[in-house]
Amino acid sequence: MNDNITGIDVDKESDFHGTAGSIIDPWGSSLPESYEKMVKDFGLEVFNKELFPNPNRLMRRGVVFAGRDLNVISKCIRGKKPYYVLSGIMPTSENIHFGTKMVIENIKYFQENGAKETYVLIADLEASATRGVTLEEARDRALKFHIPAYIALGLDPKKTKFYFQSQNIRVLQLGYEFAKKITLNEFRAIYGNADPGRIMAAVAQAGDMLLPQLLEKKPIPGIIPVGVDQDPHLRLARDLMKRFKTKYNFSPLASIYHKFTPSLDGGEKMSKSKPEGSLEIPEEISSAKKKILKAMSGGRDTLEEHRKLGAIIEKDMTFELLKQHLVESDKELNFIYEQYKSGKMTSGEIKNVACDKISKFMKNFSEQLEIAKKKINGLNFIKF
Repeated sequence: MNDNITGIDVDKESDFHGTAGSIIDPWGSSLPESYEKMVKDFGLEVFNKELFPNPNRLMRRGVVFAGRDLNVISKCIRGKKPYYVLSGIMPTSENIHFGTKMVIENIKYFQENGAKETYVLIADLEASATRGVTLEEARDRALKFHIPAYIALGLDPKKTKFYFQSQNIRVLQLGYEFAKKITLNEFRAIYGNADPGRIMAAVAQAGDMLLPQLLEKKPIPGIIPVGVDQDPHLRLARDLMKRFKTKYNFSPLASIYHKFTPSLDGGEKMSKSKPEGSLEIPEEISSAKKKILKAMSGGRDTLEEHRKLGAIIEKDMTFELLKQHLVESDKELNFIYEQYKSGKMTSGEIKNVACDKISKFMKNFSEQLEIAKKKINGLNFIKF
């Protein structure tokens, strides 16, 4: 198997521009200037797939590229010691994006590899504070779509505890405690600004990430699978852990980061601000195909040139979509890579492959979503 199957250096994707300076914006839509630079600037650990048994597709292909305290979770898995995995749902729209799909796939990996507990919180308070969504709207969207969508994409509901931020008084108490231990200057150093709504959301998230440790008789490590744009929240939580070490004796809080799924025009990560370059889940199949057919291509200007020189795969967003999301088999992806790279497969042909696979994906998702909706009343919702 070709470890560099995309034709892109796993740690150097300097063609993608966006994040400036040393601030990561968890509420923005830009791609990092360089993943390698991000690892260096923020002291991230380069992901080593050898640490984790039976790595999933994202881990095997370098889409998961970094994290924090990965050795802690690796030892838990191999030594069959308890740990938890946690993620959140931001119920601000009536669909989700492919970055969320990657989070769910990584949660699924840990559920299948020894996680004692899985927590999925519905960030209704954050949605209200940062996006203007009412608590009622957030609850309705979460129950009718977002939670079923997570289940449809692979989350095991039998192994998962759900809760709403607004109904979890312990999270609010922790957030209040944490807020007293961080200054505005420190907050600005992490996030770039100190908007009151974002401060509230950030300290509540720190409470969410660390609460599971207070629910156990003995604190256990946790891991948070997210896109790297969420690292500021992890840095804040990890810093607060140290400040409350004496009171709570927290265990390590680890994280695992995946790269962004770039916009189909290659310019930014998929974002609702650029719907023409983004695929949503769900999306009408005809609309998804139309976007793929217009995607940035790595094909040459003429067929003759393409047959002679082959595709420039690092510029091809359709191949990136196949690699990250639509082709599970490494053998199949490697075949597509070799055919396209050599010029035997054209840009039109690879787009046809992607159109066929996105059709099957959307159809399967819709079917699984309807099944998942029937499970809502049987889910484990917890309150404190």
